[in-house]
Amino acid sequence: MRRRVGSAVLALACLVGAAACTNPGTGNDQTSAAVTWPAETEKLDGVTLTIWAAQNSNTIPKAVIGDFQAATGAKVNVVTIPDPYEQGVQTKVASGDKPDLAFWQPTASQLTALNASTNLQVLDGAPWVDKFKPALRDITGMLDGKRYAALISSPAVEGVYYNKQVLAKYGVTSLPKNFDELIATAKTIKAKGGTPFYEMGGDRWATQWWVQVQLADAAKAGLWDKVNKNEEKFTDPTILNAIKKYKELVDQGLFNSNITSATFDDQGKALLAGDAAMVIQVNSFFSQLQAKAKTDELNQKIGFFPISPSGNVGTFIPDQSNALVAFKTGDAKREAAARQLMSFWLGSEYPKFLADQNTVSLETDVPSPGTVPDALNSVSDSLTTAVGSMQALAVANPDLYLNLANMLGGKMTPEQVASTTQAQFAQLAKAMGTSGF
Repeated sequence: MRRRVGSAVLALACLVGAAACTNPGTGNDQTSAAVTWPAETEKLDGVTLTIWAAQNSNTIPKAVIGDFQAATGAKVNVVTIPDPYEQGVQTKVASGDKPDLAFWQPTASQLTALNASTNLQVLDGAPWVDKFKPALRDITGMLDGKRYAALISSPAVEGVYYNKQVLAKYGVTSLPKNFDELIATAKTIKAKGGTPFYEMGGDRWATQWWVQVQLADAAKAGLWDKVNKNEEKFTDPTILNAIKKYKELVDQGLFNSNITSATFDDQGKALLAGDAAMVIQVNSFFSQLQAKAKTDELNQKIGFFPISPSGNVGTFIPDQSNALVAFKTGDAKREAAARQLMSFWLGSEYPKFLADQNTVSLETDVPSPGTVPDALNSVSDSLTTAVGSMQALAVANPDLYLNLANMLGGKMTPEQVASTTQAQFAQLAKAMGTSGF
C-alpha cells in the first residue's frame, strides 16, 4: 500500500523498456486447463519455496509456513524486500529475479505492472475460489478475465477511523452520514478546541485517501472508465474539485498542525491517545493500532465508518498484505508446490490463520474469530457496498499521493497536482498501449 517516490516513473520504465519487461507474446502461456492443484499435504521433500514480502507483511505467513513445512516436508523461506516494496519487486522481476510467491497488491494496475500474463501463474479453477463469500470472490485479483492473485485477508477500505471517546467529549452523538456531515462534525470539534483530523503528510502515501473518498460516487458512476478512455482527466472538475476541497479543509485548520511532518506511526499514536478525533485511512492503519493496544481497549476507543459525498459508501483498495501471487519460474515442481501452499493456506489451515492474525474471514463456511475487533468487522461489512479506488479501477496508478504531499508542503497548487498527475497517467496509459492515449 505504501506507494512512495518514483513509482509511476519506474512503472513507465518497465512498460516501455524491452530489456526490462518480457513481451507478453513470447509463448510462455499458461491456461487454466493445463493447471493441476495438488492435494494440500502432498509430500514435497526436497522442495524449497521462496516468498517475497514487505516489511509490514513478512510475519503474516509465519504460522502457516511452519504448519505447511511440517505437513509436506517442504522448506519455505521468506525474503523481505525493503520499502518501497512495490518498486523493489518490479525492479527485481524486470531483471529476471523471481520468487515462487510474493505478497502483492491484487489490483489491475499492479498486476499489469508485474506483466502478469508473462510472469504470473493463472489461478483459475483454484479449489479455494468457490469458498469465498460471493461479494468478495471476484472483487479483485483479476486481469483481462483471468485470476492472478489469491486473497488471504479482507481487502482494505478507505474510510474514517474515529476515537469514540473524543467524539463523545465534544458532544458528537451520531456518526456522519455523508461527507458534508463529516466536515460539519469536524468544525464542531474544532470550535470546541479539539483537533478533528490527523494527517500523516510526512510519510505522504495516505494523502490520496482524502481525494479518493470524495470520488466514491463518481467512481460508482463510471469515473475511472472515463479516465481510462481519456474521456475525463484529473484536470477536469470532478477530480480537481476533490483536490481543491482537501486543500481547503487543511487551510481551515481542521488538521494537526504538524501535518507536513507527521508520520504513519504518529497518526496511530494520536488517534489512540485521543489527540485527534478522526483519520481517513485503510486497514494497515488498524493493524498498527492492534500492535499498540489490545482488543478490549480498541473496542472501547476506536470505531470505523465508510464515507462518500452521498452517504456511507467505502472505497476499496486491496493492498499487498491482502493477497499472494505465484510466479512462473520455469520449474514445474516448484510452481505446483506454490499452488499447493495457496490451497493449504486457504483450505484446512485457514481457521488457524484467521485466529493467528485475529482477522475477518473471507470464506462462507469459516467464521471469523470472536476476538476480531469491532472496527475491523465494520470495515469488512462495508465491502458489500464499497466501490473501487483509483488503484482498483484505473488502468494505471500515477503518483497522486506524492503530488498531494507536495501541495501540503506548499510546492504545488491543486491545479498543478491535477496536471502533473494527469501527465503521469497519460504516459503510463500510452506506454501500455491503452486506446485513446
